[in-house]
Amino acid sequence: MPRNQDDSASPLARLERDLQEHAIRQVRLGWGDQHGIVRSKTLTTREFLDCVDSGKDFPSLTIFDTTNHPILYPFAAGNHLDLPGISGLPDVVLMPDPSTCRRLPWLDGTAWVLGDMHLQDGEPDPLCTRQFLKRQIARLNQAGFEPIIGLEVEFHVFRLADARLSPEESGNPPAPPAVANLAHGYQYMSENRTDELEDVLAAIRSAMLDMGLPLAGLDAEWGPGQCEITFQPMPALAAADAMLLLRGAVKQLCRRRGCHATFMTLPKIPNALASGWHLHQSLQDLRTGSNAFVGDGSGPGPLSGVGMRYLAGLLAHAAGTALMTTPTINGYKRYRPDSLAPCHANWGHENRGTMLRIVGARQSGQIHIENRVGEPCANPYLYIASQIIAGLDGIERGLDAGPPASAGYQGGQPRLPRSLMEAIDAFRQDEILQAALGRHLGTYLAALKEFEVGRFLASVTDWEHQEYFEIY
Repeated sequence: MPRNQDDSASPLARLERDLQEHAIRQVRLGWGDQHGIVRSKTLTTREFLDCVDSGKDFPSLTIFDTTNHPILYPFAAGNHLDLPGISGLPDVVLMPDPSTCRRLPWLDGTAWVLGDMHLQDGEPDPLCTRQFLKRQIARLNQAGFEPIIGLEVEFHVFRLADARLSPEESGNPPAPPAVANLAHGYQYMSENRTDELEDVLAAIRSAMLDMGLPLAGLDAEWGPGQCEITFQPMPALAAADAMLLLRGAVKQLCRRRGCHATFMTLPKIPNALASGWHLHQSLQDLRTGSNAFVGDGSGPGPLSGVGMRYLAGLLAHAAGTALMTTPTINGYKRYRPDSLAPCHANWGHENRGTMLRIVGARQSGQIHIENRVGEPCANPYLYIASQIIAGLDGIERGLDAGPPASAGYQGGQPRLPRSLMEAIDAFRQDEILQAALGRHLGTYLAALKEFEVGRFLASVTDWEHQEYFEIY
């Protein structure tokens, strides 16, 4: 929402005036949980304003996996992970961040605000990933840099054929909806394919612009019903917040139009193509305000010395950060040779077969790194924080990125984890990453994903049934 420019009023008074001017009657006060899913309470405007300074009690939801199965027993005196604020499922306190306030154009008189989670004693919740990202940004600021992030996100939109809402289909997880294609795919950048999706894309495009997000483009991508949305560069925290808002907005807008949108990496839909989340990143030099990745051409690489060391850090920690860039079992099915998704920790200049693609030229001043490794359902705070931790380590230790890859999918470079199981092991072994996360968050994220893997391994898959049921 646009901010009133009257600086003589207090921030709370300006916020109250903004809400009144836009006839806001209710506020969705939300929190991006450990999975990057927004959990929220809908408050009257008066109730929201009353809690801006003091916070709002909110259920502690950190014990749940993506389907709301608890990963540990909450009603014991303690827990084996030694996590604070868990026993008895107490409330935590959600402190609103008024700077995130945006009017939701598809809902009459409704605004959306994000907050940060605190324990009842006022201390920051160590499992709040938004505050974790803030701490990593502060570390980078101390080194003299501001992280700048550009979002490039792929997702699918299908026609909703059957929501499967019968009682027997409403477990956790529920039966997935039955869908049909909105358009054929495999005509990359075809104007006609994009036009077939225009009714849905127009609604998304208008909502992004109405909410003040810096939308750059929205088009049909490669697969049937696959779309790609891009945003202009933003400060890191604003980009992470925008990603949360984007995913919720797209799903809600599509559902209202009889469609189902999914950010799942590879849906089990015939002819569906895997989606990725490419994270564009650069550093702004806080002394000069300029792009710190722009070199004078005297170094061995296309980036400045700082940029090449940052790049080397991303490579050095590619395996350890995989759990944060690709946190689902499904996400690893995207990493296939010659698939436009990376298989190795490597880099190249304008090479889409590598994990890290250097985009642009020094002369333009716009040169930056595109990390092609992430999946669209990653927690944005963890994904972006992982890049800052890795890149900052590369700068501080003066790491060498080595030569660019001449062939992105051939051997010679370290292989990325091929499963979430491998990613958990690499995550635990990355000492730099674990030091940045701290004991509570590092232990928790590994346990959260191990629980997900355990449920997966206990489930009999279609592949197993087809492979063994008839022949044995």
